[in-house]
Amino acid sequence: MSALDDELLDLFRFAAERSILPRWQNLRSDQIEEKAKGDLVTVVDQEVEEFLSEALTKLQPGVAIVGEEAAHSDPSVLEQLSGPCWIIDPIDGTSNFARGEGHFAIMLALADGGETIASWIYDPVRPRLLTARKGGGAFRDGDPVKASSDGETPPTLSAMTKFMNDEQRALFVAEIVPHYTLATAPGAAAEEYPRVAFGGTDIAIYERTLPWDHAAGCLFLNEAGGVCARQDGSPYRVDSDRKGMIAAASQGLWDEFVARLETLGFRPGG
Repeated sequence: MSALDDELLDLFRFAAERSILPRWQNLRSDQIEEKAKGDLVTVVDQEVEEFLSEALTKLQPGVAIVGEEAAHSDPSVLEQLSGPCWIIDPIDGTSNFARGEGHFAIMLALADGGETIASWIYDPVRPRLLTARKGGGAFRDGDPVKASSDGETPPTLSAMTKFMNDEQRALFVAEIVPHYTLATAPGAAAEEYPRVAFGGTDIAIYERTLPWDHAAGCLFLNEAGGVCARQDGSPYRVDSDRKGMIAAASQGLWDEFVARLETLGFRPGG
């Protein structure tokens, strides 16, 4: 791993040991709030984001910080996404974390000019560090990785249909789902992108594409040899407010899935 990877891993481990693991399966009800319906935040999200924001500012003083919780409190933070910036999701999979079950992780991306140039996904329970560099490949704990499909017929599909409107959902369930084996969404992009890369899910479709949820995972999958892109094939940009994204373990799987959507006139995020 690079010197930067080592420095960040030390920060992730410290945050996990100080804030995350002591409260995992040990949160009090007064330490959990609902930012919006079904969208939780815990004291741990806030602590970890504050810690990482301060540490990253010291590490690279000229790089802006765009944290999920900071952006929720002050949407003007998002204006920094077009320049050099760190994008922090202090706990991706907060609902899983708050319930004390399922997967969650710290997600961090480094972006410039609206493009993700490096990413880190740290799972403190396994523990596991996934890293990627634009044009430089994807790695698991320092070892290079390559995406591969499950090889199952039909392929496995994960879809967050709850974010689709009623008409979209009905069309998707009736016309797309029967061609695939439907997988249970893990409730965390930090887990779903690795599943697409390593097996367990062949294809994932997303409606919401918020930068803290997707910047790190999208780069990781693409650098591993999978495909993560908008339905029209254009790359994901962290400074875009477009919705809809499709991830697949291979170009062939991505092309076949998109062709089915196009035939129906279906647009994720539309």
